Formats: sequence, C-alpha cells, structure tokens
Amino acid sequence: MNAGMNVMAMAQSIVQAHEATLGLPVQPDAQALKGDVNDLVFAAALQAGHQLGFEPADALCLAQAWSCQSLRIGEFHPQQWPTEAVDFGMLPWPRKDAFAPCPQHLGLYAVMPDAAWTIRMARAGVPTVQLRFKSGDAAAVRAEVMAAVAGVQGTGARLFINDHWQLAIEAGAYGVHLGQEDLQAMKPASLKAIKDAGLRLGLSTHGYAEMVIADQLSPSYIAMGAVFPTTLKQMATAPQGTGRLAVYSQLLRDYPRVAIGGIDKASLPAVLASGVGSVGVVRALMGAADPEAEVATWNAAIQHD
Repeated sequence: MNAGMNVMAMAQSIVQAHEATLGLPVQPDAQALKGDVNDLVFAAALQAGHQLGFEPADALCLAQAWSCQSLRIGEFHPQQWPTEAVDFGMLPWPRKDAFAPCPQHLGLYAVMPDAAWTIRMARAGVPTVQLRFKSGDAAAVRAEVMAAVAGVQGTGARLFINDHWQLAIEAGAYGVHLGQEDLQAMKPASLKAIKDAGLRLGLSTHGYAEMVIADQLSPSYIAMGAVFPTTLKQMATAPQGTGRLAVYSQLLRDYPRVAIGGIDKASLPAVLASGVGSVGVVRALMGAADPEAEVATWNAAIQHD
C-alpha cells in the first residue's frame, strides 16, 4: 500500500486530487479526529477529510470507508474516492425489511408550507409534493394534513407529510418525510407503525454520518442537502455543492435520491448531472410570477435530462 508514503504525504495526495470538487473551507475551531496511526490509510484519509472541510463525524466515516476500500482492492489510490456501499458498512439490496418502495425518479419535488400550496402544485402537475406545515396548534395541523391528502386525490401526485406521521397514517398519505431531528426523536415502535401501514419513508441527510444512519433504516428515499445556500431554514452544515452531491449520489445509487437546497434553473443541469432522480424546490415555485408555468418548465427540464 505504498509503504514509502507517510500519513501526511498520503493525506495531501487525497486533498490535491479532490480539493477542487469536494473541498469546503475548514472552520477555525474544527479539529481533526485522531485515528489509529497503525492504519496509514485511515489516518491519512481522516486528516484529508478534515483538510477538505468535512464535519468531524463525516471525516470519520470517510476515513473508515477509505481504509476498507484500500483493504478490499489491495492498494491505496488517492484519486479513487470511496463510493461503494460495502466500504461504508451498508448492506446490499434488496432488503426484506425495507420501507415500501418509491419510483427511482421522483421528478420535481415541491416542498410546500401549507395545504393550499401543496394542492395547487399537485394540480399543476408536480409529481411529488411534501406538506411541511409548522404549527404548535394540533387542530390546525390536523386540518392541514387532512385537507392536503384529500386535495391531491386524482392528481397523480405522491404526497409526503413532513413529521406528522400519525396523521399521515390516519389520512392515508403516500408517505412521511423526517428530518434528522425528527428521526432522532422517533421511537422504533413509531417507525414500525409507518412501515406496517405501508407508507413510504423519506429521510433528510447532510453528510456521510447521517447517510449511514439513514441507510440502517432502509427508507424509501434519501434526500441530500443543502446543495447550495438557502435562506428558508437555518442549516447546521455548510452547503455541500455539486461535487459532493455527485459522490453522495454514487454511494446511494440503490436509493431514489432527492437533491434539495437553493437549487434554481441555472444550477439544475449540474445538479441533474450528479445522477439524482429528483430535485426538491420551494422558492423556485412559490416565488415565480406564474407558478403553474414554472412547474411545466421544471418538469420538462427534469424529464428530458
């Protein structure tokens, strides 16, 4: 495994090979995790992950994967970024305990703040919609979920309900979408209830560590973001960019994949080039002068990619 190279030289060879496409600025207070120095590849990849601006937990996942890859192929290749699921400890497909499946290409995915917008987008021809209604009023939440499920009937749109899984089951929605905080708060019995009801499950991820966690649940699809800066919600992680999106997409190729976060028509070709089969949008539709016409434009661009 290129025994003549030391850890720092190996790390720099990884950084130089991938900095242009995968690197992000390193936070001033970020610190590299200490790895097993007896495993040169692990230690080098861990250091390289830090230098490329990966979050500590993601750098650790990456280092473990790079070490597994090198052992599997019998040598260290700094240019060969790990994208094989087995190197990240992911099980092969098909899986008998997986959530109900989704189409591999979910197409345009509109994430809307209330039932009225959700229904409007479904009737405009958006193939996949999500109701992300935030309120502490239980009655209002119930009314929105029930209205959205009833309103999309006959449109052909797949409706996911963000967070409110009990109401999604009761109303007969197509599926449930959970963010990382929602997922961490879920009990195994609650996830089992969603699966037993036959609803699809979509999960948000923001890097390798969250992808590995999501994969353990065998969800129906995995969302990856934020690809670009977004002002719609406070993000704990930096925008990932299309370079990282491409390697994430390769790793998760057995899943339907949704790219989301700050995507507009100018950046759409680069996003689609990553191999994702769905693009999540909010402002691009809600902020358009003619949202229905905008839906048609996006649908055409995604379907003809």
